[in-house]
Amino acid sequence: MTRFRKTPGRVVFVGAGPGDPGMLTARATAALAEATALLVDPDVPAALLDAVRESSPGVEPTVVSGEPADVAKGAVAAAKNGDVVVRLVAGDPFTSDAVVKEALAVGRTSVPFDVVPGVAASTAVPAFAGVALGGTSLTADLRDGGVDLPALARAAGALGAPVVLQGGAEQLPDAAARLVEGGLSGSTPVVVTTGGSGTGQKSVVAKLSAVAEKTAGLDALSGPVVATVGSVVDKRGKLSWWESRPLFGWRVLVPRTKDQAGEMSDRLRAYGAVPVEVPTIAVEPPRSPAQMDRAIKGLVTGRYGWIVFTSANAVRAVREKFTELGLDARAFAGVKVACVGEQTAEAVRAFGIVPELVPSGQQSSEGLLADFPEYDDVLDPIDRVLLPRADIATETLTAGLKERGWEVDDVTAYRTVRAAPPAAAVREAIKGGGFDAVCFTSSSTVRNLVGIAGKPHAKTVVAVIGPATAATAQEFGLRVDVQPETAAVVPLVDALAAHAEAQREGE
Repeated sequence: MTRFRKTPGRVVFVGAGPGDPGMLTARATAALAEATALLVDPDVPAALLDAVRESSPGVEPTVVSGEPADVAKGAVAAAKNGDVVVRLVAGDPFTSDAVVKEALAVGRTSVPFDVVPGVAASTAVPAFAGVALGGTSLTADLRDGGVDLPALARAAGALGAPVVLQGGAEQLPDAAARLVEGGLSGSTPVVVTTGGSGTGQKSVVAKLSAVAEKTAGLDALSGPVVATVGSVVDKRGKLSWWESRPLFGWRVLVPRTKDQAGEMSDRLRAYGAVPVEVPTIAVEPPRSPAQMDRAIKGLVTGRYGWIVFTSANAVRAVREKFTELGLDARAFAGVKVACVGEQTAEAVRAFGIVPELVPSGQQSSEGLLADFPEYDDVLDPIDRVLLPRADIATETLTAGLKERGWEVDDVTAYRTVRAAPPAAAVREAIKGGGFDAVCFTSSSTVRNLVGIAGKPHAKTVVAVIGPATAATAQEFGLRVDVQPETAAVVPLVDALAAHAEAQREGE
């Protein structure tokens, strides 16, 4: 008889990089997806942990600290129980003395371990701060203790190389004084960066002597910092690429349904903004499915000549009904598809369908009606249009289609329900000017945000996706500052960035 022994797990030391989730390597992402237990450093940024939770929804990160032997003991115990233990480390695993000790402790057991190198904070953060280190640099982690900084200063002077220090802001004055003691000039430029690679990154430039004398203004910095010391800092004004982005540091309110906020937030982060997502509406199925059931069956049996989509939510509702009824995109055979705007058209294309009609001008119901053909009993064998829409949609499109000779089946595809109010701090920030901008993507987001949180402050830049949304914002007394030519999320964020750039140039 063959006996099967329980397969042991393993420990994987994974470098998390400097903090930006986009800086995780492909191999690190694959290791996280495989993890059944996750042990993380206390200084792994919250934004990165949020991204990890999304990629590994069944595994809650456990923050670990203490002696390396104790951390390793816990990892080994979990691995022997069959877990794939990912030990997520800020930066690169083997640049931390403590993590190296953990790996040595695991290596003394029967549990196998892997190492996934990460982008080291000592090189990545200076790059995000606009500092080119060149081919040679000297690094030290002040948190490890026992660093001979005067000797490091002498080596840096002999090599003409910059020095990169990691640690807490409170450790820098003493470290700066010891570098001066080792021979570096007090006039040597220093840039101290916290939150490196994230949208909350902050950098302070000073002289080494000012850091030593605690007059460099580092009190505003919190958490782990990276300090780059050397003449390379002087070129930062020309090489700063991250902190000079149009929306860098802007807090932008994203009032959308939770599942729709991703694309906008990602685009805002690419411009350096800090998106704050506040769900204002929830999308739910209609109270009775019978009407949608009949409409979809009519689509299959040839009842309609056209189907008109007015939102990505409507497309999603039809797709879900197709899945429920065992149908796919072939059911659209012989039916022409119209979309109110490019954003909706993208959702239709993702369904495997190319729409016949998207407005050539204004992307709105009015723009669609301007291009929609009149019914012709010779050219159009079927005179009926299916219009799946929200329960609170206006009648403009239905009336316009009927004026053009079409019969319209106006069907409630989904309901929009007002979300619960956000936290008190968010409400106060909205009304008190705590947001630099707000991006509205529909009239309902305007109405619901005002309803659950109040009107944005007068100094907040108001960006709207299209004319209908602009009209609703103005009805509520809001000044519309930004409106893209194309009614879609990416052009909306791009237009906001262009507005911010113009503001900066005008200052």
